[in-house]
Amino acid sequence: MSDWTDLIQATTVHDPLSGAINTPIQLSSTFNQKSWDEFGQFDYARSGNPTREAGEQAIAKLEHGQYGYLYSTGMAAISGVLFTLSAGDHIVVSKKVYGGTFRVVEDILPRWGITHDFVDFSDLEAVEHAIQPNTKALYIETPSNPVLSITDIKGVVVIAKRHQLITIADNTFLSPFLQKPLDLGVDVVVHSATKFLAGHSDILAGAVVTNNQTLADKIYFIQNAVGATLGVLDTWLLLRGIKTLGVRMTHSSQSAQKIADYLLQHDKVTRVLYPGLPRHPGHNIHAIQAKSGGAVLSFDVGSEDNARKVVSALTIPAFSVSLGAVESIISYPPKMSHAELNPEELANTGITPGLLRFSVGLEDVADLIADLEHALTLI
Repeated sequence: MSDWTDLIQATTVHDPLSGAINTPIQLSSTFNQKSWDEFGQFDYARSGNPTREAGEQAIAKLEHGQYGYLYSTGMAAISGVLFTLSAGDHIVVSKKVYGGTFRVVEDILPRWGITHDFVDFSDLEAVEHAIQPNTKALYIETPSNPVLSITDIKGVVVIAKRHQLITIADNTFLSPFLQKPLDLGVDVVVHSATKFLAGHSDILAGAVVTNNQTLADKIYFIQNAVGATLGVLDTWLLLRGIKTLGVRMTHSSQSAQKIADYLLQHDKVTRVLYPGLPRHPGHNIHAIQAKSGGAVLSFDVGSEDNARKVVSALTIPAFSVSLGAVESIISYPPKMSHAELNPEELANTGITPGLLRFSVGLEDVADLIADLEHALTLI
């Protein structure tokens, strides 16, 4: 079946008792057991809940995976995977990752004796050079947040298999509708499901999917032990959001391409970062492993002062943290998504003082371009 059909099939599981086409919300923290000797599938909701199970099966199906897990936030999902590492392990991480991931890798894992190296994953030779005898995993984010850096997923997988390492891919920016890392050989996919999967700026959620049963067992153990699971109401809202993922991603991606093309020609914009542009670094690789450039782009207006003026003048996009919603959102990464990084670290990842990140929503693209045109005339 096509991805369009999968979205509906995976999120519209008929209730076998009532025939309801929407997943029932099972508001129960505990479950009655049949007898002293015969326990059912569910016992305590931290370990498993029928509503959450429906959501986990849906996200697994969409990523072409066998095992899915839902968490209270995207960072809970990412941390849940990273916490399967042990003292003495080493991980190679893309230096162009979300600021929250950077914080966990830089400030938390070292406390437990887990070391790391940040590497430019667009340079596969540098990735291989960073591998040590105790390296256990390669962590990628493609396209990356917020500079949209592209990683050759298949190329990284080849390196990982050569060294018997696991690969972890953050697929938040594209969602399984536009990119399926597991199909390209990745071992574990993570998401901030808060973003495009949910799509309405109304919940926090995280997701993990894998086809590897050994990894799945480790991930579930951490999920159950730590307990950062997704609540049933948020699971239901996530399932409802996913139903429209295809139409949302298609419309927003088409609009993002038009906005990127417009910004590329504007004399007040010094740089446009969008995988759908032929001049974007890694464009050809991205075109092979993804359906489109996605719904997020970044552009540079030369200085923090100019960025402030543009944001202040815009009337349609929300000036906010986050992305992937029905409404357009403009963000300033140095003070928002990557506030954890110092000036040197920001520069090292390509985040310049004038960089703005634009998550394109469902508004009319002509209105969004007109709004940008007015704002850019003020700098």
